[in-house]
Amino acid sequence: MNIPKIILASKSPRRQELLRLMDMDFEVVLKDVDESYPEGLTPQEVAVYIARKKAEAFDETIGDEVVLTADTIVCVEGQILGKPETAEHAIEMLQMLSGKVHLVITGVCLLYKHKYNNFFDVSEVFFRKLSLEEITSYVTEYSPLDKAGSYGIQERIGLIGIEKIYGSYTNVVGLPTEKLYAQLINLNK
Repeated sequence: MNIPKIILASKSPRRQELLRLMDMDFEVVLKDVDESYPEGLTPQEVAVYIARKKAEAFDETIGDEVVLTADTIVCVEGQILGKPETAEHAIEMLQMLSGKVHLVITGVCLLYKHKYNNFFDVSEVFFRKLSLEEITSYVTEYSPLDKAGSYGIQERIGLIGIEKIYGSYTNVVGLPTEKLYAQLINLNK
């Protein structure tokens, strides 16, 4: 397996941990990028659009490394949920997800030798009905402000609230490692 060193353009500790678990050689490099997107895009297009926008910030400065960018969004009943702005906003989002099925979509962009490889993954997540007390306790005790949809599947709310998922678990964590690995091993082909 001859995968070039990865520049991970993400401060997400979850993405970093997933790459470590995959035994990937990577370095975290951050650049500020405007994460706005044009109207009229599907949720999948939004996730890929933002991931690519993040990668484009590196195009002029990249060497032989692979720049890996990603953006995860949660979509419930056609509404895109990003990261909450406040604890109250996080509680609102979790109430919207409670007792419903939602989609977790992660757009990924690999920039290698000035070529962009964009892809995405979608997972369906089924939340049981959560009480306001369960939601408030989670928001108070954990840090949902850096998570799309206000939750981490690997944290208490995920462990007690998610009844089932269809699709990739690691996608819900924030990086579809199965698809990522397949793309990385085919970079030079």
